[in-house]
Amino acid sequence: MEIRPLLMCFALCVVYATSKPTEKKERVHHDAPLSSREHDDAQGFDYDHDAFLGQKEAKSFDELSPEESKRRLGVIVEKIDGDSDGFVTEVELKAWIKKAQKKYIYENVDRQWKDFDVNNDGMISWEEYRNVTYDDPEPDDGYNYQHMMARDERRFKMADQNGDQIANKEEFTAFLHPEEYDHMKDIVVLETMEDIDKNGDGFIDLNEYIGDMYNHEDEMEEPDWVATEREQFSEFRDKNKDGKMDREETMDWILPSDYDHAEAEAKHLVYESDSNKDGKLSKEEILNKYDLFVGSQATDFGEALVRHDEF
Repeated sequence: MEIRPLLMCFALCVVYATSKPTEKKERVHHDAPLSSREHDDAQGFDYDHDAFLGQKEAKSFDELSPEESKRRLGVIVEKIDGDSDGFVTEVELKAWIKKAQKKYIYENVDRQWKDFDVNNDGMISWEEYRNVTYDDPEPDDGYNYQHMMARDERRFKMADQNGDQIANKEEFTAFLHPEEYDHMKDIVVLETMEDIDKNGDGFIDLNEYIGDMYNHEDEMEEPDWVATEREQFSEFRDKNKDGKMDREETMDWILPSDYDHAEAEAKHLVYESDSNKDGKLSKEEILNKYDLFVGSQATDFGEALVRHDEF
């Protein structure tokens, strides 16, 4: 049987949990920083360029004239303006920044797409995914694939927002990377609790919490971080002090409400560019501040924007 990506991920998690007893398994999902640079406009707009384009896409743009820079930025503006009303709102700008920052996720989905879209119709049905992933109903290698298939189907249905059992590219991305989507948070929490809750009581107690992170071996001294995690559980994770974490407490742990960098950057870009202070940006306002958005760096979001047909 060929083990497909989600199965391989599961297998690696099992190996990881049993082979590295002193290393901490990380369950918490944090948003990656928008840039490794300091956000100080007085020193330059490098942070804004990284945030707007994605760090990997903010390549050198020194050879291009200001006219070419503005023209390419104009192409991007039209893509950001989702409702095509001629203005870029803070919400649209935030969505663009988040997409730019998660380009690696979309690249991962693109790599897998052709494997699962068997009939090449531009969609992936649950049947296609199931048949490719679970092509042997009775594997003889110790894993409970029936259980894993049921979990996958439950997650697929959650990602399939219109309920037709067929996933478009965005729905399939939510299926493969549920931690990135608000409507998938419940399934992330549920799957995490199922993994850690060994006694099946629907909660995560201290022993289960530590046991998920640390594979104790009698001959080894417990590392210092384990004691710290025991304190974290008692002081912060278990908010109602009943000795265990419920779903809400688990969500607060693995999906913390971090500072929203994309939202903050969208507000900053609008504030700096909105010359008439109407709360939204026209194409002209953005191009007038092109140095803030792209400056001397590339305006190519992904490979698509450097193709001649895009410009």
